Amino acid sequence: MFFTIALYTSLAVFVIGLVYRISNWFRYNISPDGAAIAPSTRLSSAAKGVLSTLFSAKAGILLKVFAQDVLFQRYLMKKDFLRWLAHICIYGGFMLLLLMHGLDKLITSVLFDDYYSTLNPFMFLRDFFGAVVIFGLALVLYRRLGSKAPRPKTTGVDYYAISILALIMISGVLLEGAKIISYSKYQQMVEEYAGPAETDELRSLEAFWVHKFGVVSTGLTGPFGATTINVGKQVHEMSCASCHSRPQWAFMGYGTAKALGPAALLLDRANTHSLLWYLHFLACFFGLAFLPFSKFFHIFATPVHFLVNAVIEEGKSDPANIATKQAIELDACTHCGDCTIRCSVAVAFEEIPNPNILPSEKLAALKAVVSGKLLSKQALEIIQEGSHICTDCRRCTEVCPIHINLQDLWLNLKRSLAELGYPKPEIWAREAISANYDLAEIKAQTLSLTPVDKVFLNELTGSAQAATFAVCFDCRNCTSVCPVVANYANPKEAVDLLPHQIMHALALGRRDLAISPAMLWDCTTCYLCQEHCPQGVRVTDVLYELKNHAIRHLRKAS
Repeated sequence: MFFTIALYTSLAVFVIGLVYRISNWFRYNISPDGAAIAPSTRLSSAAKGVLSTLFSAKAGILLKVFAQDVLFQRYLMKKDFLRWLAHICIYGGFMLLLLMHGLDKLITSVLFDDYYSTLNPFMFLRDFFGAVVIFGLALVLYRRLGSKAPRPKTTGVDYYAISILALIMISGVLLEGAKIISYSKYQQMVEEYAGPAETDELRSLEAFWVHKFGVVSTGLTGPFGATTINVGKQVHEMSCASCHSRPQWAFMGYGTAKALGPAALLLDRANTHSLLWYLHFLACFFGLAFLPFSKFFHIFATPVHFLVNAVIEEGKSDPANIATKQAIELDACTHCGDCTIRCSVAVAFEEIPNPNILPSEKLAALKAVVSGKLLSKQALEIIQEGSHICTDCRRCTEVCPIHINLQDLWLNLKRSLAELGYPKPEIWAREAISANYDLAEIKAQTLSLTPVDKVFLNELTGSAQAATFAVCFDCRNCTSVCPVVANYANPKEAVDLLPHQIMHALALGRRDLAISPAMLWDCTTCYLCQEHCPQGVRVTDVLYELKNHAIRHLRKAS
């Protein structure tokens, strides 16, 4: 009864959550232009679009995208093999476990007349799929803990995602191991399936199961004679073999059973296998119920985004469907961090610990704004700060593995903030400083720095990235490709020092010259200089470190 109530409750919460999240795709207006389109109009346009696509030549495109990007996740394999392997292991292994084991009464037993969860190959496959998921989780932890990406610490949502999966898998393995060694489970099996047998035969059967199946008996311990084992084997083949394969095939469960063996009788008396059963299934039910409200929702949203993105064309498709596509993108993000790793301004996070500077974190702020959530003035100012530090360089959009148009999302976030009354960025607003600086003020104060400020100059030691200026040989490639330089008829007069001259000033030890030019603050962070440098000088990173040191100096001075 308890199991049934828990199952139907979790299913109800799952369905309600799923409907709610999907309804947001038709209610949220990412672009202010979409506010004029009613949710009912967007829903009907989506239905028409689906039907017209399925019965057109685009259906082939959908099948191709579904196979390559949804099932095989080709896009991820091209970017990072380890991440692809982790996703395939977790997603593939868990789905196979769900279909073969979790839904065995609905699927496996229908497909296979002789199905029993304790028979091979089902017993081996269950452990194999579980091992695949655990291996995937181990890869995720390895990559996350070893990641050098410039992003905030792992969030509670990330911990939950890993923890609930780990709890489901570990409790399942422990449950299997506890059942293998449980004498009470063995006795229950004998009463149900052994049929009429002599006492000596039952003792021989018990001896056989102790010897071959790992059961820990309350009265029998080995070694046993060959005759006893042979009699027990005959009884087993007549009564038990049709639904019980040797548990050694369940390699994870059997290994766990051997480890728990010394405490088997104590665990059995405590009814541990029943407690683990409740823990395992409640973890599954809780994970199912919370799925639509968690990071796991991208399991649904990301495939939908791939399919929609494959057939929608900007400027040609129905504006209602484009508005819906943008709302789907908020849920499709997997929080992989690629956009943050390649972000032109992510380095600013080292000096200004505002998570909204980082693209992977800014999506949450955008979702809060477009959902109509009541945000305090301080929260909006923090969002605004992170939003306006963005230089619109499009690098985040170009590197997003699931092809979310992040650039459009950031532009619409700025428009939404402007409608809320935040048209001017207060870039460096913080309680710790007495005044807010805009770019013009920062630039003016930075230009006034002199070599006399030795404390400031001594701080400019350079990180591993910034120290690459030492290998510059004045080829001027960085200056040649710089769009800021190309924008002026007389760039030397407009920006004071050209990019290659700043690198040369640093090499000469003249940091006072390197920190003074307008070029430092006019840089658009397009990274063209860095990408075209034959010596691998991290030109843009150097300029960022110089700016960060200047800002740190101004904050201390205030």
